[in-house]
Amino acid sequence: MDALVVNTSAYDGSPGRAGYRRSAGSPRGEARRRELLDRVTDDLAVNGLVDFSLRRAARAAGTTHKVLLYHFDGVDDLLRQAILQLRERRIGNALAAIARGPEQQTLADRVRAVWPALVGEESRVLDQAIGLMMYDTARYAEHGRGASQQYLPALLSICPPEWSERRKLEVSEMILAVLRGFLIDRLTSGDTTGVEAGADGQDTGARRHAPTRGVRAVHAADAAAGGPAAPHRVRMADQTRRRCHRPVDEAGPDPA
Repeated sequence: MDALVVNTSAYDGSPGRAGYRRSAGSPRGEARRRELLDRVTDDLAVNGLVDFSLRRAARAAGTTHKVLLYHFDGVDDLLRQAILQLRERRIGNALAAIARGPEQQTLADRVRAVWPALVGEESRVLDQAIGLMMYDTARYAEHGRGASQQYLPALLSICPPEWSERRKLEVSEMILAVLRGFLIDRLTSGDTTGVEAGADGQDTGARRHAPTRGVRAVHAADAAAGGPAAPHRVRMADQTRRRCHRPVDEAGPDPA
């Protein structure tokens, strides 16, 4: 964790340092800002967060730190926006993977289809961003909160349309938690083959349909702990597990 350091010691645009007027938001200024952000995001995807600084970002963008400070409110703002953009790329890749699949897909099929996008080229940097949040929660908390806010709409969109908004949200939050668990396990255990087999859900035995079994395990753990309304949540997870393996168009309405 100590190696994951964002260098803000020089030209960070923070309060107390020399200020620069911000972009007025004109179409031309916005186009320039997007161009600079794309270049910085590309550099971040390749080189990661270690030793990220405004100087490095300026070199990657082919400009000076003063130009970056004209368009962004310092290195933290630039980093936040670049990470947001990396997540958008990941989400776009995941939804594209689902779209390439067969017309009749179960929810479990769709969840499994997004896994390759989750471990794509953006994965290393986005994992580092979560680590950065844990390293300095006060400063980088948005890297964690922003992730959930970005991922949930995409997960909601792949739920059966007949489900209530509450059920979609509950199931989407469970899926997000389980996929994060797979990603952390992959990162910390080094067992990429086993984790990917589990996430793919095409292995046999206990790993079969791993994402939806993982969802059920979350609620079973709640029940064992005697959490509020735990029996209802386990029943809901059982229903979710069955529905996840039916085509989305045939999922039907929520149970009474």
